[in-house]
Amino acid sequence: MLTQIKLGEITVDVLLKNIKNVHLSVYPPTGRVRISAPERMSLDTIRVFAVSKLAWIKQQKAKLREQERETPREYLDRETHYVWGKRYLLKVVEGNGASTVQLEHSKMILRVCPGKNHSTVEALVDRWYREQLKAAVPNLIEKWEPLIHVTVKRVFVQKMKTKWGSCNAGAGSIRLNTDLAKKPRECLEYIVVHEMVHLLEPTHNSRFVALMDRLMPQWRDRREQLNQLPVRYEKWTY
Repeated sequence: MLTQIKLGEITVDVLLKNIKNVHLSVYPPTGRVRISAPERMSLDTIRVFAVSKLAWIKQQKAKLREQERETPREYLDRETHYVWGKRYLLKVVEGNGASTVQLEHSKMILRVCPGKNHSTVEALVDRWYREQLKAAVPNLIEKWEPLIHVTVKRVFVQKMKTKWGSCNAGAGSIRLNTDLAKKPRECLEYIVVHEMVHLLEPTHNSRFVALMDRLMPQWRDRREQLNQLPVRYEKWTY
């Protein structure tokens, strides 16, 4: 059941579901707020919870307002694309043969068959970015496993709308946003370390911060660098 509560000028969508815990989310690009709560929980209790998180909600909404976003990708000549933080101008070459993506100097060469539709080209480029990320991650994990004293059993790479990464401590796995292949390599390393530390400490408590400070003293600078870069254009459905 979906209903709404008001916190001053902020409207919060409340979704009652068959779940055990309360989940609060602030969604890009406009900062829409949603709380998913157990079916048995009263609206008064949910309102008290939301009020307790009001400062955080406002902070997240402000971040989203300031976040620069890419324009929709059209995959046309001279369109700007980024790989590991470097700017490339797209050049589309139509011809028979396999569809490929290659970097040549300051250009991203996209070779496609004539008449390829937008969704097919988009899938090709997304797959190429995913492959770049998959190739870069193993060396980072190999570097950091003995320093953090954890073992990463599996890495997943996928599009993620609201996160750069996540982890499953029980399974020993981490997930990484495909778009990290567009950002500077030091940003990828920060996210990899961040998620690997979560295998030791699942929350962002003082222990987590202390571990990050010891392992990567410049992690806040890298986080700020990543958060200031434009994020992918996304069509949002709620």
